[in-house]
Amino acid sequence: MKLNKNLFISLMLLVVVAAVYRIIPNRPYGFAPQIAMALFGGAFFVKNKQWAFALPVLSMFLSDLLYQGLYTMGYSSIQGFYSGQWMNYLLIASLTVFGFMISEMKIGKVVLASLGAPTVYFLLSNGMVWMGGGGYNHPKTFNGLILTLTDGIPFYQNSVAGTIVFSAILFGGYYFLRNAYGNKQVA
Repeated sequence: MKLNKNLFISLMLLVVVAAVYRIIPNRPYGFAPQIAMALFGGAFFVKNKQWAFALPVLSMFLSDLLYQGLYTMGYSSIQGFYSGQWMNYLLIASLTVFGFMISEMKIGKVVLASLGAPTVYFLLSNGMVWMGGGGYNHPKTFNGLILTLTDGIPFYQNSVAGTIVFSAILFGGYYFLRNAYGNKQVA
C-alpha cells in the first residue's frame, strides 16, 4: 500500500489521540488502544511492515513522554520513563505479528487476535516482572510466579477489554470506510 499524505495525516492523528487517551486520569489501567493498534497495523500494513511496528510504539512513546512531563511538573505520580521500559516497547511491537495473521480482516480472526495478543503480553510482561524483581518482589519460585500473575489480573482483564473495544473501532471503522467508498482502498 502506498502511504499518501491523507493516510499519513490520519495515522499520525491516530497515534496522537491514542497517546493522549493513555494518559487520561482515572482511566482503568490496561484499558488502552496500543495492542489494538499493533493488530490493526499488522493487518493493514502487509507490505510496509515498518509502519505496522511503528504505530503502537510511537503512540506509547508519545504517551510516555507526556507522562514524564506531567510527572516532572508534579501533576502525575506515574513516571513516563523508567528502567527496563524498552522491554514493553519490544513486547508491544512484537504483538504486531498477531496482526499479520489477520490478512483478510475477518471478524473471527480479529476476535482471536484481540484475545491472544493481550494474553501473550500479560504472560510475558508479568513473567519479566517476576524474573526481574519488578515492583512485587515475589520469590523466584512457581508460587512467586503465580502471585505475580495474580497481581496482574486486573490489568489483564482491562487489557483484553480495551483491545476488543479498540479493535472493534479500528477494524470496524476501516470496514465501514472501505464499504462506503465502494471497496476502493481507503488510503
